[in-house]
Amino acid sequence: MSRPRTPTAVVLLSAALLASAVAGLALGPVRIAPGQVLDIVLGGPGARTGAFASIVWDVRMPRVLLGAVVGAGLAVAGTVLQALVRNQLADPFLLGASSGASLGAVLVIVLGAGAAGTAGALGGIGALSVPAAAFAGSMGALVAVYAMARRGGTMTTGRLILAGVAVQYVLSALTSLVLVLAAHPDQIRSVLFWTLGGLGGARWDELALPATALLVGTALLTALARPLDLLLAGEEGARTLGLDTGLFRAAVFVLTSLVIGVLVAYSGAIGFVGLMVPHAARMAVGAGHRALLPVAALGGAVFLTLADLLARTAAAPEEIPVGVVTALVGGPFFLWMLRRSTRVEGVAG
Repeated sequence: MSRPRTPTAVVLLSAALLASAVAGLALGPVRIAPGQVLDIVLGGPGARTGAFASIVWDVRMPRVLLGAVVGAGLAVAGTVLQALVRNQLADPFLLGASSGASLGAVLVIVLGAGAAGTAGALGGIGALSVPAAAFAGSMGALVAVYAMARRGGTMTTGRLILAGVAVQYVLSALTSLVLVLAAHPDQIRSVLFWTLGGLGGARWDELALPATALLVGTALLTALARPLDLLLAGEEGARTLGLDTGLFRAAVFVLTSLVIGVLVAYSGAIGFVGLMVPHAARMAVGAGHRALLPVAALGGAVFLTLADLLARTAAAPEEIPVGVVTALVGGPFFLWMLRRSTRVEGVAG
């Protein structure tokens, strides 16, 4: 199931993550030489004073770290969802999980306090209320899509996509309605930007919860690698091998929704990371989840770090929501995957 080149992939992706992080710290409206960035990060206390040090440590470092955490988490969540529904087109965004998390978080932000922006809302309403609402929305969306797509014990790509698109549109419409009816009109622009996906509000004091969700969630899901592999054998095959598929799916849906909800609460709805990265990782190391999940996590961290770098430098001094960048890259990839999946189903039928 896994391939012997897994260590090579881990080493290459780790190097790419380090390089993308240095680039993220160096590039921006104020450009800092990569060597100077390394001196600031690796140097002693004396190297952490001055304007450049403040830019690196207080502005860019939290953003780069949040991007790496969110990218890794979305890639891991996408990998697991694809195994649960046995469909490589599954993705937290396409299945409505990100939209559900956004709706829950926006409800709390808009109705719970008059703060503007993600960082202000998270700080003003409470450390756990927004992530908790995002988790509830993510879980509800996944359950709704799964229930609508599954019929007669089977689930086809067409039903899965249609159910996901339908739920996503309904949740997005509800989110827009909440924004339109917001009591504080000045919130609309900042929260709307957040619903498109953005890392500009990253702060040091907000990194602990998403990082913990990523580490704990990835560790637990990696420990469940064998039953995830069993699902690849099909429903009947997994049951024959001793897996209670109903109970297992329910437990993993809850765990995955928790990870997605926490990440979306701090980054907004960022699409297609959980679709593209697992597919690329699977091509590199095979379908065995014990190797696939760590490689997907590293790949997601690299991808979103670079996407955020492009988002804040391509149209400088204006900043593009990172969700727009990932959609521009992921849209054509999704169409290619859909065409490939449809062709395979046609041959199989």
